[in-house]
Amino acid sequence: MGVRKKLRAQQIKEEKKQVAFAKLTGCPTSPRKMRLVADLVRGVEVEKALQILKFNVKEASINLEKLLLSAIANWQAKNEDSNIEDADLYVKEIFVDSASMLKRLRPAPQGRAHRIRKRSNHVTLILGSKNVSNQS
Repeated sequence: MGVRKKLRAQQIKEEKKQVAFAKLTGCPTSPRKMRLVADLVRGVEVEKALQILKFNVKEASINLEKLLLSAIANWQAKNEDSNIEDADLYVKEIFVDSASMLKRLRPAPQGRAHRIRKRSNHVTLILGSKNVSNQS
């Protein structure tokens, strides 16, 4: 490996150290309902986001709180020597994608049937650090 390539690889590795993510797949909640809660914590500091999710009455907030705690644990595993308070972690990105649908039939008048779509979703949460130590 050449020198430039090696330096670039080390730079990318250092950048990835500052970012931690967690994924929630196949959550049996409608993506529309989950996005309402996800929008509340986008771009917010981690401590404040945990408080928002803890005191929110929506059921989706329980799953997002667990996901946020998982992302924090992933960040700690990557940065064992760093302190969370010094890092100023915040929710860099959070997005909700639609997952598979369970299709059920509900009886309707005159011998017909209506299709019921039970939706589920995937949530990806990415944490970023505001205090990035630039080493040159």
